[in-house]
Amino acid sequence: MNYQNPYRPQNFSVLPPVVKNLLIINTLCLIAKYVLGSQFGIDLSEKLGLHFPLSPLFRPYQIVTYLFMHADFWHLFFNMFALWMFGNTLENLWGSKRFLIYYMVTGIGAAICHYTVVYFQMQESLTFINEYIANPSLAAFDEFTSSKGLNLSSQELLMQYNPQQALQISVDAMREYKISLLNAPVIIGASGAVFGILLAYGVLFPNTKLYLYMAIPVKAKWFVIGYGLIELFSGIRGAASDNVAHFAHLGGMLFGFILLKYWQKQNKTFY
Repeated sequence: MNYQNPYRPQNFSVLPPVVKNLLIINTLCLIAKYVLGSQFGIDLSEKLGLHFPLSPLFRPYQIVTYLFMHADFWHLFFNMFALWMFGNTLENLWGSKRFLIYYMVTGIGAAICHYTVVYFQMQESLTFINEYIANPSLAAFDEFTSSKGLNLSSQELLMQYNPQQALQISVDAMREYKISLLNAPVIIGASGAVFGILLAYGVLFPNTKLYLYMAIPVKAKWFVIGYGLIELFSGIRGAASDNVAHFAHLGGMLFGFILLKYWQKQNKTFY
């Protein structure tokens, strides 16, 4: 019997089809973002970026489209460079179909992990707001606004309105704050899927040497472990000010690892 392993590459391409098309689509999306933004005032990242699922701006298709949107040229460049550098090896190894499945699973998994963390971070505030709307009090309003650094207090409201009006305005303010809170976390970019690709490369080619800063050799497995630990530390530290979705990166790696283990249990050959 002439058995042919469907996951062993039949040829090698520096730019296999899925990687090539992902590079093209992501680049076109950034161009479209700039053109639509400057010419028509359309914020494509707002429409195609992934909003928190409880946000009124959330749309199911954003789970996929967010992967193709990037903040700027350098955000795109580094993601696409890593996609090409590690992704071409994996696509040549697995074939285009399996590589695309892996890319999308890790990208979607990254979003799931990110917004799971966001949900728990928001839960206390959302619970308080919902309870306040049901049973408002100006004292509780002051406590909340001061804890969040909001420039609004019951004293200011009472200087302009009677107590009943001030209370109603505080409820309206809390409703608006809830909407802004739900709308605020928007993620864009292929970073989660790229981190999944990096994880797969480290698992399948653990002893391959990568060169940091084009000079310092490090084995792929240590590079992946180190990068993962940095992301975990940054996420736990709460590095929100750097505008990076660290838990999305970790989610891409986590879902990639789970998918690789699943394929291994299905007796799929990777190399």
